[in-house]
Amino acid sequence: MLRKLSGDPDCKNGTCPTLWGTDDSKNYVVQGWVITDPEQLAQLDLPESETAVMVPAAVLEEYFSARR
Repeated sequence: MLRKLSGDPDCKNGTCPTLWGTDDSKNYVVQGWVITDPEQLAQLDLPESETAVMVPAAVLEEYFSARR
């Protein structure tokens, strides 16, 4: 099961970039916008089994500042 840890503070519709944690606290799941820019994807050199998403810095900053 996932727990919502932080979300985009500018979100208006409830389906925005979000940081989730797993019950065992060993992993994070990041919900964000699909990266479609070919140049950015080429820089990442992702294997077929992986993907990348973009999230606003505020989502991660909110989470990590709350953990201090």
